[in-house]
Amino acid sequence: MTRFALTIEYDGRPFMGWQRQRHGPSVQQAIEEAIYSITGEEVLVYASGRTDSGVHALAMRAHVDIEKPIEPFHLMGAINARVRPNPVAILDCREVADDWHARFSCVARAYEYRIVNRRAPLTWEAGLAWQLALPLDVQAMQAAAEHLIGRHDFTTFRSVHCQAESPVRTLDRLTIERTGDRITVRTGARSFLHHQVRSMVGCLSLVGHGKWTPDDMRAALHAHDRAALGLNAPADGLYFVSAAYPD
Repeated sequence: MTRFALTIEYDGRPFMGWQRQRHGPSVQQAIEEAIYSITGEEVLVYASGRTDSGVHALAMRAHVDIEKPIEPFHLMGAINARVRPNPVAILDCREVADDWHARFSCVARAYEYRIVNRRAPLTWEAGLAWQLALPLDVQAMQAAAEHLIGRHDFTTFRSVHCQAESPVRTLDRLTIERTGDRITVRTGARSFLHHQVRSMVGCLSLVGHGKWTPDDMRAALHAHDRAALGLNAPADGLYFVSAAYPD
């Protein structure tokens, strides 16, 4: 039995999310079925995170155990050939120790959220970014973001369906940058709550439009109440960027 670590890129638009679902296609299912066609083995692919329906990944990390002898390079090529026409690609594949776990060995995760701040409709970026027509004040958004950095109870920014035992998380960074009409929100933490990033971005957009002040963001955080959430951003612009591991 060999454990392989995979680095995966995918367009989340056709999927119900990463995890297998009874009511629609998932990224996990697409990869597991591709591996079955290669090895004849029914496997489970474990990921470093679970993205929701419509959320994308630039470098999701995952692992899978396979009994059949196969070189990592050949496994990567075979999965990429058989996962078509799903918009999924294995970017890297390598052997790892038996105790390496994509989820439980992970010490940090990073996401980015892409906003296109213009009136003209999106063309090829439709479903790949959130379009906001009215101008956004990025400086005000960054001032509001500062209130969220650090260790907090993020109940306000947590989905009612979140299965985490605790709403307390430590947000290591949250930055907002503009390049032309593109605004990118980048964030990193050891782990995130369900919908946390989308909820933070939604409220940041309210600050950017002048509907909230940075102090309103702080008040929402300290309310520890989902009812205090101003807005949950759509899945379109959210990307899982990276997962970090010891060494």
